[in-house]
Amino acid sequence: MAARLLLAATLALWSGFPATVSSRRDVLELGDADFDYLATEHETMLVKFYAPWCGHCKKLAPEFEKAATRLKGTVQLAKVDCTAHSETCGRFGVSGYPTLKIFRNGKDSAPYDGPRSADGIHHYMKKQTGPDSVLLQTEEDLQTFTSHYDASVVGVFSGADGSRLPEFLRAAALLREQFRFAHSAELQPGRKYGVTSESVLLFRPPRLSNKFEDSVVVFKDFLTIGSLRRFIRDNISGLCPHMTVENRDRLRGRDLLTAYYDLDYHHNIRGSNYWRNRVMKIVSTFSGRSLTFSVANKKDFLSELEDEFGLGTSDGGELPFITIRTQLGHKYTMREEFTRDGRSLQRFIEDYFAGRLKRYIKSEPVPERNAAAVKVVVAESFDEVVNDGGKDVLIQFYSQSCSHCKKLEPVYRELAETLSSDPNIVIAKMNAADNDVPLGYDVQGFPTIYFAPVGKKDEPIRYEGGRELRDFLKFLKTEASHRLLIGGWKTEL
Repeated sequence: MAARLLLAATLALWSGFPATVSSRRDVLELGDADFDYLATEHETMLVKFYAPWCGHCKKLAPEFEKAATRLKGTVQLAKVDCTAHSETCGRFGVSGYPTLKIFRNGKDSAPYDGPRSADGIHHYMKKQTGPDSVLLQTEEDLQTFTSHYDASVVGVFSGADGSRLPEFLRAAALLREQFRFAHSAELQPGRKYGVTSESVLLFRPPRLSNKFEDSVVVFKDFLTIGSLRRFIRDNISGLCPHMTVENRDRLRGRDLLTAYYDLDYHHNIRGSNYWRNRVMKIVSTFSGRSLTFSVANKKDFLSELEDEFGLGTSDGGELPFITIRTQLGHKYTMREEFTRDGRSLQRFIEDYFAGRLKRYIKSEPVPERNAAAVKVVVAESFDEVVNDGGKDVLIQFYSQSCSHCKKLEPVYRELAETLSSDPNIVIAKMNAADNDVPLGYDVQGFPTIYFAPVGKKDEPIRYEGGRELRDFLKFLKTEASHRLLIGGWKTEL
């Protein structure tokens, strides 16, 4: 190591740059002078290209450093300051910050598109090391491989030249970033699980073992990459998976009930499964219904629960609290205390399927007076105002802290006043930071403006035009379902 540091420093001096290798951190600092030399020393390396002034880079930095410490000895993490080393950044096509790339033996191998948390980086990059599928030689190898925090996919074949092995290995190469693969050239490891011919076994994570379902599932279809992918996707989670920040998007592809509590599978497996087993006792009776289930650490989702469900740290106390989020964006919370016998949860699910639950909507209070030209809409009044079948509605979604919204305010007010005598159109606004935005309205920034015309309330039109009065009027003259009434006179379409 000392020799490498000395050589890097010498190269840097020759190139007119200071040495960039730091011995105090686990993140390797690289630059124009030493990138090629040091990158080739590592079989697998994740490089962060950044700028010191970049806010997203600053947010990522501590997570990146934690991941580097956890990956030390297996995957090297490195960083390049593009404000100081533009030649290297330009060479690898870096155009935005932060940009993360995976290098193998110094070669740019692939962009990193995984999670940006320490845990996410750790899990993602661990899967980038070693072979696509680990060769298992003994029963002990199988037990060691499957005794892992994550699930394991194991193929058992009749020999190294087995007819199905090449397809399995191709699948492993394509899916290694998502799942762990291993294979045996003998059928013996599968006999314990009832396998007598070439097949694939899915071992669910040991920490999630329970009496309500099998821990090992056998793949029985014809083996192709597509069929194996579907098999893993449909079976890996089981009846009640552990939802994390990394897998939540995949689990939320369907209507999902989640139990949140002080779950910690790293330090308290028994305590974590105590509540999960009580959830599973109930949900196993609803298997096959159009609702999936999960458990999660409420601390990992605290800000989301506060913002989207109105739940805080004290809700539920030590007991789990329960939410349902549907594909349509509808949200429900179980207000009754979670009972240890699970009966309250059973009643909650039964009420959900019977349509007896009231949706949770984050909303400011409905205004007592709404006499201004621009009508104030909140989530509770959205249907009444915006989805009024007899009126066209132009609605601005804004945030009180948005400078662009403040700049638009006088123009938007003038528009509303200009059209105030027209009974067929409403100019409205909604604080999207403090109210749920309905499905069909994609609000990623502020201000975002939509037009909901008569007869097409389920197909709102996003306004993309200019922000002067004449721009809005021109748009409305084209899109309105009637001739606009301005100052008591109808305008021509």
